[in-house]
Amino acid sequence: MATPKFNSKSPTIRRILKEAAELANSPSPDYAASPLETDLFEWHFTLRGPPRSCFAEGLYHGRIVLPPTYPLRPPSFRFTTPSGRFEANREICLSISGHHEETWQPAWGVRTALVALRSFMETDARGQLGGLDTSDAVRRRLAAESKGWRCAACARSNAEIIAETEERCRELDSSGGGAEGSGGERQEVEVPAELKLGFRDEMEKAKAQQQAGEGEGEKEDAESAELAEGFVQTAPEREIPAPPPARPAQGVPAPTGRIPLPDPVGQAAPIPTPTTTTATQSRRPIDPNAGVPAWVDYAIVSLVVILIAMLMKILVGR
Repeated sequence: MATPKFNSKSPTIRRILKEAAELANSPSPDYAASPLETDLFEWHFTLRGPPRSCFAEGLYHGRIVLPPTYPLRPPSFRFTTPSGRFEANREICLSISGHHEETWQPAWGVRTALVALRSFMETDARGQLGGLDTSDAVRRRLAAESKGWRCAACARSNAEIIAETEERCRELDSSGGGAEGSGGERQEVEVPAELKLGFRDEMEKAKAQQQAGEGEGEKEDAESAELAEGFVQTAPEREIPAPPPARPAQGVPAPTGRIPLPDPVGQAAPIPTPTTTTATQSRRPIDPNAGVPAWVDYAIVSLVVILIAMLMKILVGR
């Protein structure tokens, strides 16, 4: 197959070739990355999970796609090995990815991105595009299975790729050509502080938005519960005041419910009257003749006439 030709005068091509050479000459035992032979803008990487985590025993493969204006614009990332932290074969949203061009700096490169990806695996996935929130048991199981995962384009498993880069690091260290510090220990690239702060702010914002949504849901649930229990009034209640009890006037005895009527011998015969009233009657003026039959009036008049006649007869007889 013929070797593809690239424009070596392009600043983007020169930058990509420089980063590829730097990663090949100063490898790391924790990750490896290189562009495809047929496309310099597509890189494949393999990295170890962060130590002292549920990903520590895992080896994860993924793709990096560089934009045509790289490094002025950020690359995009996706994992192809299932990890339980990121969705496989889906672009992920990070401060170093194309989803946040405002936080990207051209001074950063592929190596910086790999170190950041590795450290971001331990962060909370809540609210992140392409993130997964699974249990530690699932992530440990996927980490154990990840070593044998094989990339079709690379034609090698994750374990084989990491074994090759480890061997390369040992050869460079033994020959003194490795990236070592004054104490003989390998110096690794650290995640820039701007990336850490940007990613933390992004996750806090997503978490705040989710909590706000949960708060609105809880408020609606509380209102629904109150409505169901009858605690929330949907219309104002109108109170009907009860009529005040009637007070007898001074000097007048209170009604006893009996009307004294004179009988033929001059004695008053108690006649019971109805005492039950309705709500409508209680609001009307009290009628003293209400409920008295007509014959009672006639009887009273007759008795009065008889009494008058008897008195007149007695007076005339004297």
